[in-house]
Amino acid sequence: MFIHIYTTRLKCLLRDKEMIFWSLLFPMVLALLFNIAFSNLNEHETFEPVKIAVVKDSAYEADMAFRDALRSVSTGDERLFELKEVTLPEAEALLLSNGISGYILAGEIPKLVASDTGLGASMAKIFLDSYGQTASSVTTILAKDPSSLSRLMASLEKRAEYTEEVSPEGGKPDNILNYFYSLIAMACMYGAFFGNREIMDIQANLSPLAARVSVSPVHKLKSFISSILASITLSSIEILLLLLFLSKVIGVEFGDDTALVILTALAGSFTGVTFGAFISSLVKKDEGVKIGVIITVSMVGSFLAGMMYEDMKYIVQQNVPILSYLNPVSLLTDAFYSLYYYSTYSRYALNMGILAIFAAVFCIGTYLVVRRRKYASI
Repeated sequence: MFIHIYTTRLKCLLRDKEMIFWSLLFPMVLALLFNIAFSNLNEHETFEPVKIAVVKDSAYEADMAFRDALRSVSTGDERLFELKEVTLPEAEALLLSNGISGYILAGEIPKLVASDTGLGASMAKIFLDSYGQTASSVTTILAKDPSSLSRLMASLEKRAEYTEEVSPEGGKPDNILNYFYSLIAMACMYGAFFGNREIMDIQANLSPLAARVSVSPVHKLKSFISSILASITLSSIEILLLLLFLSKVIGVEFGDDTALVILTALAGSFTGVTFGAFISSLVKKDEGVKIGVIITVSMVGSFLAGMMYEDMKYIVQQNVPILSYLNPVSLLTDAFYSLYYYSTYSRYALNMGILAIFAAVFCIGTYLVVRRRKYASI
């Protein structure tokens, strides 16, 4: 009997074209739109040299050390500045027309003239401060030991690095991935449509089909378990198809832990279906209200997880971190990113543990509501 109800339920769900569209085709369409919108976004995140000018006057010509230092950081492929050596009137005209971020006046203490405090002006100020500190140190050392000039110049040419940039053993940082991971999480929560359908088709006061199911000789709970397993199966297949589409067609990276990625997707699908069943059993209104609640919760959760605005995830984490742990969409998104980016599993385990608690609450809550629902008449 279990197999019969299970297979029959699968066939019924597959015939619901509207639900299949929203739970499978709609996320794929969104993925294609995301790919079009963000395809070359990271490629444009390259550093552009800061446009500055230096006033070419007698002070500048006389200070060979400063002139050489400024020119050295203004040449090569990785240059810091795009430097122009001009007269004072020309520098002022360029600054007024926003052709440069600022101009430098050479002297005993070089000065920066800028119209604002933007990134370009800040970088020029940092360079001048660093040069001033270095020049002061050189002057002090030479005053005490003039014979150290050659060694001092050699040390300046080969500055020691006391910090080392270390990348995690996982993938490279990529903000775009968060959009796709939150999309998968949203698709998982859209599995709630299946859970809602199961409750609608088993509570006798909600539909004629449910009334017939209630008076059938099959135990109500056994029938419900068979049907909900069919929904979980179909929702899981859809999520796996979405993962395959994102990986092979869109080219989204998930890291090397393929088994855990699949497990996360299946756990998300299970949570989504049970969430829909819980909401549908809890909300004592018609189907339109139930679906409205499901969509509202799913979309608000997706927004807070960063699907519409990537920085929102970090705003929530910094200001109201508890929301990150009360939002299943955020938990799933972070679980996928943890598998991609981190080499350890502590953060992933935390996300999945909390998600498991949510799924357990949804299952227990649905069971307690459904088993106690009785009808005086149908």
